[in-house]
This record gives sequence, structure tokens and C-alpha cells, in this order.
Amino acid sequence: MNMPFTADEFMEVFKTYNISVWPFQLFMNVLAIAAVFFAYRQSAHSNKIVIGILAFFWVWMGLVYHIGFLSAINKAAFGFGAAFVLQGILLVYYGFSGNGIQFRLRSDIYGVTGGLLMLYAVVIYPMLGFLLGHVYPATPTFGLPCPTTIFTLGMLLWADRKLPFGVFIVPLLWSIIGFSAALQMGIREDIGLLVAGLAYLVLWLTREKTNNLRPAAN
Repeated sequence: MNMPFTADEFMEVFKTYNISVWPFQLFMNVLAIAAVFFAYRQSAHSNKIVIGILAFFWVWMGLVYHIGFLSAINKAAFGFGAAFVLQGILLVYYGFSGNGIQFRLRSDIYGVTGGLLMLYAVVIYPMLGFLLGHVYPATPTFGLPCPTTIFTLGMLLWADRKLPFGVFIVPLLWSIIGFSAALQMGIREDIGLLVAGLAYLVLWLTREKTNNLRPAAN
């Protein structure tokens, strides 16, 4: 797939975005930590708070990053932006209708894999990026599509049941599209994006045969 922009132009978009929204990136990291906290520390509204945070991430990425910034060098960003906003709407729809989506921290493969993906997205991803020469502000920060997609897939693995395909269709597709594009741009930390997508899909398929999921002891 040939990109309609150069690697330098791509990194310049990150730089422009990061400078323009600073210090909002810090708030996005706080929201990620809050999502993990509320998924672990259950309360009457914790599940809806987690869904609200995830939905906000996707609407933000769609409107602000894709349409607001990336569209300057890639007109396909308008389509990506619409898809990301749709993902936010889908999260709200599935998360607030009926019994919604219940999150649980468990000690099984779903809980452990989900936790590792979220740790990678928030902590390891920026550290690895720095070691690979992607220095702020010309680097993808949390709240941008690739690390935030990894985080979302990790959090959805903490759901207490197998989720409908529609809940994660956009993150799954982005794990392929985003990885392919980013790899051509030299963002090797996005290898974790493809790993996240494949891990989620395999575990989702496996989960169909798994009915008794053990909660982790608190």
C-alpha cells in the first residue's frame, strides 16, 4: 500500500497535534488509569464510566486527530474519522443498553492478556518509541489511534462475557490498517498493534467455548 504522504509529513502531523493539544495528552493518560481503576474497583456506575471513557477516546481520535489533523495530508482521514466516531457510538450503544458491558479483573488468560495490552499501550509503547528515536513532540502519544486501540482491546478483554462483533470491529480493522501504514512510516512500536488485534481475535474465538470465567480474588 503506497502512502499519499512521506514519513516526515506523517511525523509532522504528530508534532503539530501534540503541540496544539498540550497538556491534554496528560489528561488522556489520567483517563486511561481511571478506566482501569473503575474496571477493578466495582461500584454502581463503574462499568458505564469505563465505557464513557473508551467512547470519548474514539470520538476524540475521530474528530480531533483524523479529521482535524491527519486530513491535512491524507483525505482518507475523513473516512477513518467517521469510523472512529462510529466506534464511540457503538461502545455507548452496547455499553448502556440492557445489562451493558460488565468489566472484571480476572486471573485467567483474558484478564492477564488484557492487562498486558493496557500496560503496553500506556507505559511500554512510549518508552519503546523513545528508544527507537521518536522523541516528543514528533511521536504518537496516548490518545492517538495506535496506542489507544491497543488499550481499548485490552480493556474489552476484561469484559465478563463474549462481546458482540460490532463492539470491536473498528479496533480490529485498525489493528491491521494502522499497523500496515505505521510500519511503512518506521513506527516499529506499532508491532504491538497487530499483536493486540490478533490476540483479541484469537481469544474472542476461544471464548465461545468458555463459559466459566474465574474472577480474580480481591
